[in-house]
Amino acid sequence: MKKLRSLPFIILAVIIAMLMTASFVEKATGQLLYSHWWFIALWAMLAVTSIVLLVKVRIYRKPATALLHAALLCILAGALVTHVCGEKGVARLRLQAPQQHYLDSETSTEQSFPFTLVLQRFKVENYPGTSSPMDYVSEVNVVKEGLTVDSLRISMNNIGEYGGYRFYQSAYDDDRQGTVLSVSHDPWGIGISYTGYGLLFLAMLLLMVLPHEGFRRLLSEGRQADEAATTKGRQGAGRLGAALLMTMACQLSFTTVQAAPKVLPADVAAQFGDLYAYYNGRICPLQTVAKDFTVKLCGKATYEGLTPEQVLTGWMLFPTDWTDEPCIKVKGDVADIIGISGRYATYQQFHDVSGYKLERFLMDSSPATRSIHEADEKLNILLMLFNGQLVKIYPYRQDSELHWYSQGDRLPKDMPQDKWMFVTKSMDYVGELAWTQDYRQMAEVVSKMKTYQRREAGDMLPGDRLFMAEKVYNSADYTRPLAMLLLMAGLLSFIFYVTAWLKGHAPAAWLRLGLGGILTLSIAYQLSVTVLRGYVGGHLPLSNGHETMMFMSLCTLLITLIFQHRYTLAMPFGLLLGGLTMLVAMMGESNPQITLLMPVLASPLLSIHVVVIMLAYALLAFTLLGGITALLLHRHPQQVAQLTRASQLMLYPATFCLAAGIFVGAIWANQSWGTYWSWDPKETWALITLLVYAIAMHRQSLPWLRRPMAFHLYIVMAFLSILMTYFGVNFFLGGMHSYA
Repeated sequence: MKKLRSLPFIILAVIIAMLMTASFVEKATGQLLYSHWWFIALWAMLAVTSIVLLVKVRIYRKPATALLHAALLCILAGALVTHVCGEKGVARLRLQAPQQHYLDSETSTEQSFPFTLVLQRFKVENYPGTSSPMDYVSEVNVVKEGLTVDSLRISMNNIGEYGGYRFYQSAYDDDRQGTVLSVSHDPWGIGISYTGYGLLFLAMLLLMVLPHEGFRRLLSEGRQADEAATTKGRQGAGRLGAALLMTMACQLSFTTVQAAPKVLPADVAAQFGDLYAYYNGRICPLQTVAKDFTVKLCGKATYEGLTPEQVLTGWMLFPTDWTDEPCIKVKGDVADIIGISGRYATYQQFHDVSGYKLERFLMDSSPATRSIHEADEKLNILLMLFNGQLVKIYPYRQDSELHWYSQGDRLPKDMPQDKWMFVTKSMDYVGELAWTQDYRQMAEVVSKMKTYQRREAGDMLPGDRLFMAEKVYNSADYTRPLAMLLLMAGLLSFIFYVTAWLKGHAPAAWLRLGLGGILTLSIAYQLSVTVLRGYVGGHLPLSNGHETMMFMSLCTLLITLIFQHRYTLAMPFGLLLGGLTMLVAMMGESNPQITLLMPVLASPLLSIHVVVIMLAYALLAFTLLGGITALLLHRHPQQVAQLTRASQLMLYPATFCLAAGIFVGAIWANQSWGTYWSWDPKETWALITLLVYAIAMHRQSLPWLRRPMAFHLYIVMAFLSILMTYFGVNFFLGGMHSYA
């Protein structure tokens, strides 16, 4: 019986190792191993041995647990049926041309539909006032025996379905007279898999709410143990209050202000920020362009106390002053290449008598590092600015469509003379006024520019409320100091909380109140920034690495608020994790622009997928810190036992959220491009992470996991799979899920 208990987990460990290996083999050779017979055989062996074990241990006596395993077996069965019986292909349709065939993706042979498809219309729907695609729409008639039996409207996240065949918008011809549809014919596999998903969600819900299951039992045990451990009295912690005051003071440290190049006064430069600009495929305040320009160039949103608008207009109007200013942040080996010793370079230092110093490193024959490409991108942005092609602030209606131009763009030949003169000469006049410091006249010219924008773009411009909201968001740049405050408060509170905990005392009420104030302030800031960014972008801010890490920070702080009275170390852990995730989000803030969603991402299922996954990661991060703390306190069995119960408690919702997030993502993928699993590296490593943490849930079957130190060591090591899934895949493996 002992060997039988271990066999499924041995097979599972082999599968995990094979999945890891296969992801790197695919990257190195392009060869996919996931559909080989031996790989499928491993999954089959896992299913069979699991069924035998479940019967032997009489799992039916625990209905919710039995339902969970039955759901997983159902999902595996659905995947097998899809692999054996499912068909995938591509159908190319041209306007009014009947099409009865599609190309099978597996065999590269032509297959026939039992009907005929006729493309009636294809169109690209853009976001209002922009050239950014909002959706791709194919209107297709289904014809049988010369009669139209159905009309399908196929677009991103909107499947066309007829006769057991499903059609997904995939691509379109350059002349927009044809469309490319992905074809899926899987009448049994999808139904079986979706049944498994439904059973899985029901089983996870039951496991969380039934009183005799693991979660509720651990919750009750943990509450009783923590109450017993914290009723011995309380001890003051005045030193922590002083330390926190010192921490806050550190956030207000003074820096020496150096002489800056010539710029406009802040209030004058702010008037430029009130102009509309076409940027990143959308219409926004010029202030947004200025902030992103400054962050990209300098690594932060200000430079020597200057506002982003001052930096941008300084480069625009006084370029000779700014080309000698050391404000271009460089990394890695770029400093050695251009011959400087610090982290900031001038524009001139990238050039010498022989030309552009980075050019030879960007040739195909010479390997260029990521830091070289980043520096080259910054120089290219400056070249666009010098050429008058970066700032697109001049709208013009042409053929009932709105186009945006910068001063240096080639303008339409049919543009009226007065508009042509205004577009090509207005910024030159502004430059003259800047040199003479005639700011009053400059304000009038900027006002005329905004009047021109409103007259030409009209109702395609964002509303005043939306415009102002984006300006408020751009100004709410307190992430870095708040992250440092959270980290320092978390570190200091961890020391004093653990000290008091080991002595059997609870932290003083005033201390908990002070830390609660920091927590509340952080949550309020995070919620405000999230709501503002979502309102401005027109979608939940979960579409890139910066946004998801900020959301994970918010999840962490909210979890801290919920668990602070039930979990002794929830407050220091939460503050630490909140600060760390905010800092990680700041790592991506050199390019954190708000963008319009790609059509395929405009699905509520995607938002649910990301929210649930981030919630799982936040909970598992708590178990990581709990594991590290337990390893440090291995000589204190009572405290280690409490940490063990807390981690085991969090494993339930964390693992369930991880599973739910993965399968919601699979449903979204099936709705968007016709396949719920494509073995993309991100998908593969998400599955690896789920399997790794699923092992930790089986303490009854794996005796070594019942030993606290072994359990915590495993939890600490398991978190490496999350780091690989979120960060490692992006840097090493790539794939369609990678964040830029």
